[in-house]
Amino acid sequence: MLNEEIQALQARIKELQIEHRDLDDVIARLSKEVYVDQLQLRRLKKRKLQLKDIIERLRSKLIPDLDA
Repeated sequence: MLNEEIQALQARIKELQIEHRDLDDVIARLSKEVYVDQLQLRRLKKRKLQLKDIIERLRSKLIPDLDA
């Protein structure tokens, strides 16, 4: 993998981590409210899980392949 590709993947991972952290803050804030839109909360949690999966997939691409 080229150095530029590695840097691009690392930058994308950082962007997704920021979005994941922001969603975590929003979910925590919404969960404390008395009247919560459950559908919105579910969608935010689903998006957060999707981001986590994408981040993990991108991280696995950064691991060099080892020939057996």
